[in-house]
Amino acid sequence: MPIGTTIEFSHIHKSFGATTAVNDLSFTVEPGRVTGFLGPNGAGKTTSLRMLLGLVAPTSGTATFGGIRYRDLPQPLHTVGAALEAASFHPGRSAANHLGVYTRAAGLPRTRVTAVLEQVGLGAHAEQRVGGYSLGMRQRLGLAYALLGDPGVLVLDEPINGLDPEGIKWIRGFLRAMAAEGRTVLVSSHLLSEVQQSVDDVVIIARGALVHLGPLSSLETDAAPQIVVDSPDREALGAALRQAGLTFSVGRTGLLVATPDPALVGHLAFAAGVEISSLHRQKAGLEDSFLALVGEGHTL
Repeated sequence: MPIGTTIEFSHIHKSFGATTAVNDLSFTVEPGRVTGFLGPNGAGKTTSLRMLLGLVAPTSGTATFGGIRYRDLPQPLHTVGAALEAASFHPGRSAANHLGVYTRAAGLPRTRVTAVLEQVGLGAHAEQRVGGYSLGMRQRLGLAYALLGDPGVLVLDEPINGLDPEGIKWIRGFLRAMAAEGRTVLVSSHLLSEVQQSVDDVVIIARGALVHLGPLSSLETDAAPQIVVDSPDREALGAALRQAGLTFSVGRTGLLVATPDPALVGHLAFAAGVEISSLHRQKAGLEDSFLALVGEGHTL
């Protein structure tokens, strides 16, 4: 059974000229668990993973597997399996041919091609040209490549992106199975809703910096109660809240006000002569907590 190894980001920083892509990022990913690496598009997730895999040199800091940089691993494919892009396959080649090139280069037995294609559900499509594959099939082929060396660590960038419900369900089960075998699984996504049914731990970054680290349940534990209030005149309601010094964001069903006191919100609206159509206390859910951390909410 593959044994995973700890992934460690230690004060890693990356700048492109005057632009900071990743800022002093430190966290660890443990074996036997699925860790979600989350943040909005442009947060620095892919840059971080590319530094981990030796594709981009960090400005400072280190990213290692069991204390060893990727480029110093004696047998990289046996230690780490990575899938960063689902579309980086030659459209004229078959899946079997594509993977066969990598097995020969890495000195792996040809039998691994058949094994991994069966493992990801592409056995019946092994000789089909990749140009005819759907996005979901390309995602599975990327996973097959990552599994060629039977590695103890899997690093997957947005593996659920663009998949249909059946494909999402399959990948969720796949991730859980890999962790249950003792592998270290790090999977990135810009949406918590895509991965929350499969991850154990979450690392959330925004604007290149760490904003949250812990088990998935910690998002809900850390979430403070807030008030949901709405009005036919949201502009006037927002103005009244701002004048009273209350912060809020715009949710799906109204304004999310950072206070546990609905009476206060109701009084402020009444005093300002603003009609209220709904008012209730709500403990933020996981997705609300995630959006609050990455600053996806916006004020009027």
